[in-house]
Amino acid sequence: MSTPTPGPTIDSWRAVDAYLTRTLVVQDDALRAALSDQDAAGLPSIEVAPVHAKLLHLLARLIGARRILEIGTLGGYSTIWLARALPEGGRVTTIEADPANAVIARRNLDRAGVGDRVDVLVGRAADVLPGLTGPYDLVFIDADKESNTIYLDHAARLGRIGAAVIVDNVVRSGLVADPEVSSAQLEGVRRGLEMLRDDPRFDATAVQTLDAKGWDGIAVALRIDPAVPAVPTPPAH
Repeated sequence: MSTPTPGPTIDSWRAVDAYLTRTLVVQDDALRAALSDQDAAGLPSIEVAPVHAKLLHLLARLIGARRILEIGTLGGYSTIWLARALPEGGRVTTIEADPANAVIARRNLDRAGVGDRVDVLVGRAADVLPGLTGPYDLVFIDADKESNTIYLDHAARLGRIGAAVIVDNVVRSGLVADPEVSSAQLEGVRRGLEMLRDDPRFDATAVQTLDAKGWDGIAVALRIDPAVPAVPTPPAH
């Protein structure tokens, strides 16, 4: 008789996350200092979890990204991971609404040795994005959820065909699936997911995550050519 597998609890999923982080994710002094400086400055602890940051890094390397766009810099923790994935000559453009956060991020990026390959743009992303020119190979969206559809529209405009588009925080502790619960953030997430479903420029999925930040999830989309079927038709025999 097999032993029943217990369901996840806060303690158990945090223990698993800690195990995976120390087993698979190298947190060097620069990354630890970035988080420490962010906390000391009173920034919210809403950066991606280490396992998630490593996933972003690996996705960028898997697709050979040379130009990356990040919407939402905070203290630059995820930006460091993305910048370290770049080949020689690659660049990250990251947008941060708060000038004080941008100062902290630039300091963290310089200390990590990647400041020379990152452009930190200050301003509301909805105002900054129209002035950018693509193509980008990867777009990471991790800003105010109310504007997700705006950011996705620009991601489609700026991303090359074949670009990866990643949207953070799409599960919201499971509330995204509860029709009885509504807020501006939740509605922004739902509209973004519906856009990924309906917009012919995207082919997308989403996965739930349990990590140091709790129960959430990410959406991963491929920027596609609307004129080409997302799933090729098998040849006739």
